[in-house]
Amino acid sequence: MATITKRDLVVRISNETGMTQQQVFDVVQHFIEDITASLANNDEVVLRNFGAFQVRQTKPKVGRNPNKPEAAVPIPARAVVKFKPGKEMKERVAKLLPELK
Repeated sequence: MATITKRDLVVRISNETGMTQQQVFDVVQHFIEDITASLANNDEVVLRNFGAFQVRQTKPKVGRNPNKPEAAVPIPARAVVKFKPGKEMKERVAKLLPELK
């Protein structure tokens, strides 16, 4: 399993489109910044056939330090980003593993 970086995407898209790597980098960077800004405004970001990003609130809870299990550590509520994959992505990823019989 390989890791794809932003740089890898820029090079790949540049090779496929004929755009310069700097142009592609600028587009990718603006794309990421716009998604981040939208999520920071508590907006949902939906990319058809890819998925949806949503901001969810977690509840406060009490955690434990594994080194000192007798001490309770309060964990405050916080906002987290959740991703729900789209139908096309789910179908393509599902093909990675053979069906269970």
